[in-house]
Amino acid sequence: MQRTFAFVDVSGFTAFTDREGDAAAVELLETIRGSIRRLASVHGVRIAKWLGDGAMIVGVEPEPAIEAVVDMIEANREVTSMPLRAGVASGGVILFEGDDHIGQAVNLAARLSDLAGPDQILAPAEMMTSLLVNTRAVPHGEHSVPGIATPLQLVRLEAVDD
Repeated sequence: MQRTFAFVDVSGFTAFTDREGDAAAVELLETIRGSIRRLASVHGVRIAKWLGDGAMIVGVEPEPAIEAVVDMIEANREVTSMPLRAGVASGGVILFEGDDHIGQAVNLAARLSDLAGPDQILAPAEMMTSLLVNTRAVPHGEHSVPGIATPLQLVRLEAVDD
């Protein structure tokens, strides 16, 4: 089956927790998770799992998943001072033991999230389509991605109104 995956997490969360303490970290996560839940629902994508300061998002089609993540990054800027970062990828996937997704698209999305800077969303250039009406893809160049054999042409995804 084909799916689109995104990993979204708080950039600098460990340093924030160290500096501000556990109570502030919990408050931050409550705010961010609420926003992610709301926007996932609006765009018809699913939160597959929470990952501490992040989430794994799954969409059936690439466009709603991409636009959900772009909106998550944008909305987060309005409600917290801690930036999010994300990686997005599409492809075949295996649903393992009924509740876990495995496959190259999942791995690639996670690695791209790790490579993204604050307020950045990285994706393979090959997955961009003309159906993305609220998102633009800015060339980010060719990059070696840990665990991926061949360097990939990447794009940064941004809201059109930026």
